[in-house]
Parts: sequence; structure tokens; C-alpha cells
Amino acid sequence: MCSVRSDTFIITIHLPTNKSILKWYNDFIPRGCICDQRKGHFICPAVSEEVVDKVRDAFVRSPKKSTRRCSQELKLPQSTVCKVLHKRLRFTPYRLQLVQKLYPKDKEMRFEFCHSLQESMENDPGLLSKIIFSDEATFHLNGKVNRHNVRIWGTQYPHANLEFDSDSPKVNVFCAVTERSVYGPFFFEGPSITGQTYLEMLQNWLLPRLQAAEGDGYIFQQDGAPPHWSLNVHAFLNTNLPNRWIGCAGQHDQVFCKWPGSPDLTVCDFFFWGYVKDKVYIPPLPKTIDELRERVTEALRAITPDMLQKVLMELDYRLDICRATRGAHIKCL
Repeated sequence: MCSVRSDTFIITIHLPTNKSILKWYNDFIPRGCICDQRKGHFICPAVSEEVVDKVRDAFVRSPKKSTRRCSQELKLPQSTVCKVLHKRLRFTPYRLQLVQKLYPKDKEMRFEFCHSLQESMENDPGLLSKIIFSDEATFHLNGKVNRHNVRIWGTQYPHANLEFDSDSPKVNVFCAVTERSVYGPFFFEGPSITGQTYLEMLQNWLLPRLQAAEGDGYIFQQDGAPPHWSLNVHAFLNTNLPNRWIGCAGQHDQVFCKWPGSPDLTVCDFFFWGYVKDKVYIPPLPKTIDELRERVTEALRAITPDMLQKVLMELDYRLDICRATRGAHIKCL
């Protein structure tokens, strides 16, 4: 160790020991590099083009293959497979993203909706805090598609389908979300939601709660699900919330603005239900409908106002992205 004195401070320099110099020499002779392999800064030259080709062929044949499975098949260390995928092949492990097909007209409607809503937000900075986002979701006893643990290796984003059993016991749940709180859950009776049962929920459960907590300044949002298209539902909203509701509406409906039928723009779709289902389907999975309902209720209690405020900030960002892409899907990889 030696010290170098300057006008204002002293710099201490630790000289390498003989042991360190010998280690660097022994690393450099066989590999031509003294980088620490454990930190991922070095790709061993021993990985031949033949090995790279084998890894490429393995994932071209089966993009959903795990790195562990590939290492077992090719008799290679898993770390070598990962380095070849990332560094040599430039493959990316894409997560599954479920989206609905968009037609040119759908993109135009999405763009117009985002443009109209952001214009209204400029005139009323507190507009997002007034919107009540709502949606229904189905919870099955057999669990859900675990997109978090599914990866598809490739150089471009894939389009894949996953199947699951839709005939298992289930519950249909309705919730409404604001900047401050969550209204719900409301559990529908019966295997499906009809326009009549949805209307009864609005009349007897949701609107009385909104009126008591939010007053007359809120704006109610619903998507384009079949029960929402009921003429009785539209008549009820036109009478009780004239120009204060957002939805897939007809020419004579009194709406604040028309909803474009987009699953990646509503708070419930891009955050709320995904968060709730991640909480509900933690192993061991629920075994009865009553247990499933209890888990849904507990998951909703875990949502805090701070989380909801951050989600609304994400919505504003998504409106920007949708406008910039002229209504295309918002991909969150």
C-alpha cells in the first residue's frame, strides 16, 4: 500500500499482491481474459458454434422450452444455455400477453376516445379522480393461466394461445374502482350475468353506495360486455346519470364519452383483476366456492389508496401511448 498526497486530500492506493497477480496470470493463459465469469461479464470462448447451433435448433423447435430442460437434453450447464440465448443468439424470454383482435375501425375508436378524454382532462385536471371504473370477472376453482411463469423464447414477440377448463365451478364478481377506494365485491347469483341481473345490481347495490360516498360529481364507466348493452340498462343510466356515464352507447344515449371496447385501457383490466387473481390463487388453491369468495374479499382489502393513485397515473400514460400508436395495442413486456 502506498499513499499519494495532494494539496487537499490523500489518495491511498492498494497495490496488487503476488497472489493476485498469479491468479490473474492463471486465468488469462487458458481463457485470454481475467473477467469474473460469475458476474456475467464473460462468455467462455469454449462455447463453439456447434453448441450455439444446437441451442438455437432446440428453441426454434420448441420456443416454450425452459433453459433447465434444454440443459438436460443437450448435456450442457444451464448457465451456458442462458448465456448462449442472451449473448450469442440475442433471444428474449417474452411473457404471454392476452389481447383481443383489433380491426382498423377499433383503432380509430381507441384513438378518438383517448384524444377526447385527454382534452377533457386538460379542461378539468381532476377528471380522472371522478371516474368510477367498473368491470366483472369470473373466478374458477381450477385456477387461472399463470402467464408470469410462462416464457416463449425468440427474437420477435410471439402470438400464442393457451387453453383451460371453463366448465369448472365459478363465481362472477363485480367491482368498481376509484382513486380512493374499491366498491365490492358483489357476487352475482347464477352461472351467468344477464342484462336484468346487472341492472338490479346497479339499482339496488352500486348506485346507492356511489351516491352516499361520491355525491353527484362522479362519472360511471362500464365496458362493452353483453349485459351492458341491455336497453333497460341504458335507459336507467340515461335517466339517473345523464352525460355522466362512459360505455358502448347508441346514437341517442346521453354519455360523457363512448367507450371503445378496449381491455388495455380500463384500470380493472390492466391492473385490478390481475392483482386480485394473483392473491386469490396462491397455493394451496381454494377448494370450495365459499373459500373462493373469502379469498376474493381478502384480496380487495389489501388494495390501498396509494396503489390506486399510482394506477391512475399509469392510465394517463397509457392514453398517451395509445394516441402515439394511433390506437394500437399497448404492449407491456
